[in-house]
Amino acid sequence: MVGKVVNILAIESSCDDTSAAVIQNEKILSNYIANQEIHSKFGGVVPELASRAHQQNIVPVVEEALKKAAMTKEELDAIAFTIGPGLLGSLIVGASYAKGLAMSLDIPMIGVNHMKGHIMAHFIDQDKPKPSFPFICLTVSGGHTQLVHVKSYSNMEVIGSTIDDAAGEAFDKAAKIMGLPYPGGPLIDKYGKDGDIEKYEFPISSLQGYDFSFSGLKTSILYFLQKEMKKNPDFIKENMSDICASYQHTIIKTLFKKLIKASKDLGIKDIAIAGGVSANSYLRSELERVGENRGWNTFIPEFQYCTDNAGMIAIAGYHQFLAGEFTSYDAAPQARLPL
Repeated sequence: MVGKVVNILAIESSCDDTSAAVIQNEKILSNYIANQEIHSKFGGVVPELASRAHQQNIVPVVEEALKKAAMTKEELDAIAFTIGPGLLGSLIVGASYAKGLAMSLDIPMIGVNHMKGHIMAHFIDQDKPKPSFPFICLTVSGGHTQLVHVKSYSNMEVIGSTIDDAAGEAFDKAAKIMGLPYPGGPLIDKYGKDGDIEKYEFPISSLQGYDFSFSGLKTSILYFLQKEMKKNPDFIKENMSDICASYQHTIIKTLFKKLIKASKDLGIKDIAIAGGVSANSYLRSELERVGENRGWNTFIPEFQYCTDNAGMIAIAGYHQFLAGEFTSYDAAPQARLPL
C-alpha cells in the first residue's frame, strides 16, 4: 500500500459536538465542528438533547466537511467513526450515519476508540515534531484522566486513571460552585492567569501508583467557599482570580506528580498531553517548564485537536485502515469502552 492515496471521512459524536473531517493519508483536508450551545443553560450536557442535536447536525456537518475538502463521497475509501466511549445516544447517531453511508458506497467502516483518537492527534501531518515510540501521554478531558504508555499505533496501555472525577469534571464542578457558566474549565483558566497560585492551599491526592483522584479536591473547595462566604458574601467575586489560580494549580500539580513518577519509573523522556483539558494554558506552559527542567521531549497538540473533533478520529482511522482493522456493519457503539 506504499504510495497509495487513502481518503477517509471521519465522524465524531461522542458527547455534545458533532464533527466531521476528511483526511488524505495523514493530512487533514477539513475538520468541521458544530457545537451545541443549548447545554449551557442547564449547566452541563443533557444526553437526550445532545442526541437530538446530533440528528439535526450530522448531515450538514458531513456535507460541509466534504465541501471544504473538495471531495465527493465516491472518492472515499472508508468511513471512520467514534464507536465509544461516550454518551450512548450521541454515539448511535454517528455510528448509524457512518454505517448507512459506508454500506451505500460499499466501503469499509472503522470504529475508533475516542481516547485513542485524542492520543493519535499527535500524528496528524503538521509542521511540528511527532513523539517517538514508546512515549507517555497524559490524556485529560471532561470524562477521562489517564496516563497511557503508548508503545505503537495499536498498542496503548493505560497505566493510571482517575478513580472518581476526571480533571475536566473537577474544573467544571468548581466553576459551577463559583457561579460560572458551563463549560467552566476555560473560565477558570482565564481568571487564573491574573491570580496567585499560592494564595489558597487545596489538598493533593496521596494515592499510590499512577491513579488519580479529584473528588476530595472538589469537596475541599466547596467547604472552603462555604466557610468564606459566611464571613464575606462577596468573597468569590472579590477573589475570583486567586481562587481560580490556586485551584487550577492544585489540579495541574496532581497531574504532574503522577506524570513525573511514570517518566522516571519507565525511563521515558517523550511526554505528550491530549484531550480537552490539554487546551488549558497553564497545563501547556507547565509541561514546557517541567519538560525543560527534566530533559523531556514534550508534545502539545494544536488547539483545534484538543477538544472533541473528527480530525483525531480520522488519523486514528487511517492507521487502522493501513493495519486492516475494520469494523463489521453490525457493530454497536459502546458507552464504556476500554482503550
